[in-house]
Amino acid sequence: MSNTERTALADFYANLAGRASNPDFELPTVRDVLENIHAAAAEPEGVTYAEVDADGVAALWCIPLDSDPQSVILHSHLGGTVLMSRHTDRKAAAHIAKAAGIRSLVVDYRRSPEHKHPAQIQDVETAYRWLLGQGYAASNIASVGHSIGGYLAVELAVRLRERGEALPGAVLSISPWADVTLLGASIEANAERDKLLTRGLLELFRSCWLDGTGIEFTDPAVNLLHADLSGLPPTAIYYGEHELLSSDAINLAEHLKQAGNELVVYELAQGQHSFIMGAGRDHDIDCAIEVMGAWLRTTLGLNVAAVAK
Repeated sequence: MSNTERTALADFYANLAGRASNPDFELPTVRDVLENIHAAAAEPEGVTYAEVDADGVAALWCIPLDSDPQSVILHSHLGGTVLMSRHTDRKAAAHIAKAAGIRSLVVDYRRSPEHKHPAQIQDVETAYRWLLGQGYAASNIASVGHSIGGYLAVELAVRLRERGEALPGAVLSISPWADVTLLGASIEANAERDKLLTRGLLELFRSCWLDGTGIEFTDPAVNLLHADLSGLPPTAIYYGEHELLSSDAINLAEHLKQAGNELVVYELAQGQHSFIMGAGRDHDIDCAIEVMGAWLRTTLGLNVAAVAK
């Protein structure tokens, strides 16, 4: 990886975060500024898009050319429940879908503070059941997400298991925000290296999401490190070495391992938070996404050699 590739996403994040931190900006303006995070990724070739209503939940199909019609990714975007949308994740989700050779449904879950916990996971559940209604077998659905979406990807499987419902065939959690207590060692250790997140921003996200709900920060419903993670589908955890939440990923992986789950863990050297946003512009990020795609196909029982290029 060249020095230019190593620093490009970090520089992009730093510039975007700087523009969004204007103290005169109200939340709608901050949201508008940060929607531009999608520009970090290159447009993947051979992918088409279609907006869809998933039983009342807005969503976006990312459909790679010659993708497997029987399998699907359910993708939850980043943004701490407060920011971002299906549109910010469109290109990153499409790169993962293309690497796996299957289509992806990017969920536009309701955002906080307008809609607090559990609105977000409820919307992901609704989209999951909508996919089942469209004829997809649960075992052919991969629950995927990054940042808060990485939490949602795992939490969906936890909630379904608790209810005795059919589980997705795979869980891919990227840069997960797993511990809302903010006690992870990397929150301090990587404070200068993560160019997108800060402790203050995480505290703001947490407040918008949970204030007034009566939910404690250690409640298993919002804190995966305190949840029962036994009996989950095969799971892959990806994270960046330089991100604020690297401890969350490492600790979540250990918790999943101790619970007896089939697990893959992948650290991207010098990677930023939600590094998939740099897809198509960084060789190492693209390699990581190719590995994600191959893992998804293997785990879902598809032909690895059939990946669309």
